Amino acid sequence: MKYLSIAFLWCPLLLLGRIPSATASQPPNVILFYVDDLGWQDVPIHDLDDPCPYETPNLVKLAEAGMTFTQAYSPAPTCSPSRAGIITGQHPAKIKLTHVDLGIVPAGRATERLVAPYLQSHLDLDLMTLADAMKQNGYRTGHVGKWHVGLTAASFGFDFVNQSRGMHRGMDDRTKGFATADDSTYPLSKQKYPPLSPKKPDGISYPFDEVTQSAIDFIDDSKREPFFLNLCHWMVHWPVLTRNGELLEHYCDKFGFPFPPEPGDMTRKGQQNPYFAAMTTSVDWSLGRLVDHLAQTDDPRSPGKKLIETTYIIFTSDNGGAEVHAKEIISDNAPLKYGKKHAEEGGIRVPMVVTGPGIARGSRFDGLVNQLDYFPTILKLTRSSIASANLDVLSGLDISPVLMGKSPKITDRSGDERTHLFWHFPHNGPLAMKSAIREGDFKMYKRYDTNDYELYRLYQDGQRLDLEEQNDLAEDPEFASVVQRLAASLGADLAANDAELPYLNPAYRGKEQASARIASSSFNASDRRATLAVENTGPAIKQAYVIYGGETTHSNQAQKRKKQLERRMQRRGETSQATDDVAGPELLGMKYPATIDPDTHSVSAVIPQRVQAYRFLFVDSNRYLHHSDVQLAK
Repeated sequence: MKYLSIAFLWCPLLLLGRIPSATASQPPNVILFYVDDLGWQDVPIHDLDDPCPYETPNLVKLAEAGMTFTQAYSPAPTCSPSRAGIITGQHPAKIKLTHVDLGIVPAGRATERLVAPYLQSHLDLDLMTLADAMKQNGYRTGHVGKWHVGLTAASFGFDFVNQSRGMHRGMDDRTKGFATADDSTYPLSKQKYPPLSPKKPDGISYPFDEVTQSAIDFIDDSKREPFFLNLCHWMVHWPVLTRNGELLEHYCDKFGFPFPPEPGDMTRKGQQNPYFAAMTTSVDWSLGRLVDHLAQTDDPRSPGKKLIETTYIIFTSDNGGAEVHAKEIISDNAPLKYGKKHAEEGGIRVPMVVTGPGIARGSRFDGLVNQLDYFPTILKLTRSSIASANLDVLSGLDISPVLMGKSPKITDRSGDERTHLFWHFPHNGPLAMKSAIREGDFKMYKRYDTNDYELYRLYQDGQRLDLEEQNDLAEDPEFASVVQRLAASLGADLAANDAELPYLNPAYRGKEQASARIASSSFNASDRRATLAVENTGPAIKQAYVIYGGETTHSNQAQKRKKQLERRMQRRGETSQATDDVAGPELLGMKYPATIDPDTHSVSAVIPQRVQAYRFLFVDSNRYLHHSDVQLAK
């Protein structure tokens, strides 16, 4: 059948700009529609320079129905810290979760002077989350899709959790095995949806997606009370694939590829990857399904209204777009510089659209916004309250006055206008290991490998100037005062958030200072005290921690080391797994303070009975970061 419902789908959205939020007698619902790795230029709502070829009609309609933020930023250039920042409302630097390598002890290369900090295996369980806050205020909370901050979403205040990958589960061969109408897991829809084409004038079918359907089911089960839904798609993250053969064929025709494409990597430059294009449109289809369901479903708490009229939708992405994986070109963030895993514009500028009661249709805000603003803003929109101690630690600002058209600027609780944003990413090698600050027209970086600054003027008097970040002004005398001012602001932000800076790498071949050397390690089974000593001729130990279970994350490196340790245990006649969850997942990979004994040049810690393996992590007086091998608590 033809996709005739598209006009109906958006009719309720036409009313949203005329619904004053102040008249709402019931607390509104909130849906955060969070996409993975969707770049600022991967959607056609900005369209700088060349038009975006990816078709997202539902997002375009959403933008027409609400407010688009042209300078919206993620808290970090990678997944985990952005998600942790949103869910806690606190800056990734503050909560010590600044990258995705959770529970992985950093091992620097011999050619690199610096090494990244160690990140614990999961978000701190003592932190208040947005889900906790919503539950305290009578909301039912749901998480669907990707979590990626350790443990599961059920540990952090969500009533309902489904972390399925949906139709983004891996495929043995992405060039065949597409979904069919009779598919037992991913049956194609009977309904037809955009895009339309001469080959498919009635539209195409889409495979069943558990992520989308689970979100809709949560809405149906929760609509008799206010709900908060954290809908986090795994798309458009690698692997780049689609089960939708019709949609892939559409983009193959559009980009001039044979269908199915030849096996192998896509290496054509620009936004020409048909697999990625199909994923982007699939996410948009999911958005359309969700909005369609809200538009057709009565709100039992507000007679005479549909759920679309009583629900705020925030659409955004966890970081900038991923441009390349291995040899495959995924997409292109141009004119923005770099992409995911970089603090440059391509890595942190993200699409953002908000719709809901009281938000003017087709409105736009060009000021600086960070996803850290969502927590206080959602509290305000839902008329929710939390203890002042929890409110005081939030890093973002309430942007609801901007959304409601009551203010042209974002201000803090004292009424002072926002002046800047900052990022901290001490990871991913010398080129990416930076902190950054954005103030007005300027963006400045602190490079940790060289201890230099880079300064770029992105705009001048509101007009685009150097969005590509090509003209470094840091050494220009005319801008010396700007460098000085921004350096002071950035330094103050890092200090206020107790940001952990990169450490010196003891494995670096060219090190100019001495580093501590491990002399011995031991474990006393009677009192379960583990001890590590360093040579007394080198630098002293200044900070020390013990990590239970060694490395316990998903990475190939961690799994390889786990298997090595298990083989070592087997040679000793041990049968238990090296990093089994005997200690409980809440303990494994977390770091705990160890006792430093300066007289014996040693550190020690008592290992709990349930913990089978451990390792020490310590910093010496010259700021070298060291770690011991994984040891058995036997």
